[in-house]
Formats: sequence, C-alpha cells, structure tokens
Amino acid sequence: MNASLPEPASEGTSPNLLPLRLLIAAPRGFCAGVDRAIEIVERALQRYGAPVYVRHEIVHNRFVVDGLKAKGATFVEELDQVPDGAPVVFSAHGVPKVVPQVASERGLDWLDATCPLVSKVHRQAERQVEAGRHILFIGHKGHPEVIGTMGQVPAGTITLVETLDDVARLSFPEDQALSFLTQTTLSVDDTAEIVAALQAKFPQIVAPKAEDICYATSNRQAAVKAIAEQCQLLLVIGAPNSSNSLRLVEVAQRLGTPSRLIQRASEIDPAWLDGVETLGLTAGASAPEVLVREVVDKIASLRAVTEETVTTAEEKMVFKLPRQLVD
Repeated sequence: MNASLPEPASEGTSPNLLPLRLLIAAPRGFCAGVDRAIEIVERALQRYGAPVYVRHEIVHNRFVVDGLKAKGATFVEELDQVPDGAPVVFSAHGVPKVVPQVASERGLDWLDATCPLVSKVHRQAERQVEAGRHILFIGHKGHPEVIGTMGQVPAGTITLVETLDDVARLSFPEDQALSFLTQTTLSVDDTAEIVAALQAKFPQIVAPKAEDICYATSNRQAAVKAIAEQCQLLLVIGAPNSSNSLRLVEVAQRLGTPSRLIQRASEIDPAWLDGVETLGLTAGASAPEVLVREVVDKIASLRAVTEETVTTAEEKMVFKLPRQLVD
C-alpha cells in the first residue's frame, strides 16, 4: 500500500525545516450518507436515551465511533447482542434483508441508517432478480456493503466479482439473462475495466440505469487525481477498513505518487517529509474535518507550511432522516 517512502526516522531525528507546500483536496471527508448516519445515532440518543445499540460500526472511523460511544451508543456485531426492547440502528453500509425482519419479529425499535445510495443499489438488485436476471455484483468480499447488498436477493441469484481474473473464470450460457451492479465505494478506474470485460464477454448483460459508484467516492478520487502528480507524498486520512479511503491511496499510487493511509496526526513520522516540497492531503468519506485540521497542525509543527485548497467539485447533497426521527 505504501510505495517508495523513506524509512521511519530514528529517535532524535531533526525535522526538515524547508518550506512545505500543502495541497488539500476538496471535496474530502464526510459525505451526505455519513452525515445522515451519524445524525441518526445522535437523534436516537436524544429521543430514547442511552444506550442506543448500533449494529456494526455506524461508519468506518474509530474517532467517530468513539465519540458516539461517549454519548451513549453501544456497538454490536449482531442483533442477538441487542437486549429486548432496546432501540437499534443499522449502519450506513446496509444490512441483509433478514436483519430488519428479525428485528421486527423481536419487537425491536429499529432505525435504518443505510446510505440512500446503497439502498438504491438494494432496490436495483431486487428488480433485476424479479426480471429473471442473474446479477454479477462488483465489490470486495467481506465488506459490509457487499454482505448487505448480496443479502437482498435469494442465494444463487447473485455472484460476486472482484477482479478481471474473476471475470475470466465466469461461465454462463449465451442466452443467460445477466445484469451487473457495483459497490458504491470502488475505484472508478478499476470498476470501468471490470465492466468493460463483463460487457465484452457477455454482450447481453444489462447495466444499471445510473452509475452505482456514489458521487462522493467519484468526487474524492477526482480530487486526488487533480493534486497527486504535483506531490511527492499524499496522505489520506481514513480507517484501514474504509473502502473509499483505501481507494484514494491507490489512485495516488497509480499516478506514481507515494501515498500513506493514516487515522490520526500522531501516526505521522517526520522522516516521511524528508525531501518533500509539495504534500497532498485528503480524507475519506468517513473522516471528519477535525482530523484534517489536526493533521495540518501536526505538519505545521514540523515545517513552515503554505496551505492551498484545490477544489474540483461542490457537494450540496443532503439526505432525509427516517420518519421516526423527524418531529
């Protein structure tokens, strides 16, 4: 993941004091789906009082999760860890269809924080199966969003595709009705290659009506592309289990720019900045702006910094809250 970077500094190494140009990508950080998910947990705490249970990390960011824990949220992996009668929130990544069914059967007061753009993919999956098409789902095995989407339709009606090699191994009759859908947080370029391979191999395959990769993922990757080639190093603030954050690291590296994924400013080694005249900085869709400023402050303590924001798109998307939380 981290290419062509200096070895960590030995203790006592003096920071490089040459001026540093810091390019900060925009858009970066929280997207509308993450904003909505966090607000759902906060409003649920206000309405029900603590504890409010959350199935899986509400978003993939430890700082956010710890902040909600401090307010009274309790995070669990499965519904059987939620006591009878307690409120429970489903994470922004979405859940298999059986999860809300079980919650309702148990009489749990549940709230769905699934990002509406993920829910859109869920509905598309149901429609494709209703139309008699087998779904080829492009995504990363084990990611909660993939588990949730594949759990919307009966077993045997959807096949996960991760790589071009997976496409090569697929075997369907020429008259097999097929469609494809994708995880919302994939690499735009990787996904385009896989889609092209699927369409070449299966000319009858039906594409989604609109791009499944979400606007925030696409915008953050485009913003990285706009600054990466000017930088000797790019830092991405995000969690190691955050798909969209990992893709930002990969985007920079494919352009030949060394890149590191960090969660907090404390992870920065001053030696990383040796020989760096222009540093890039961005944040995944689950990383709050407070962590961006924390990183900027850390860098400014090591070097004299000239800060520039490079904006490639304006985001004004807002998603509605569940009706249970709207007064």
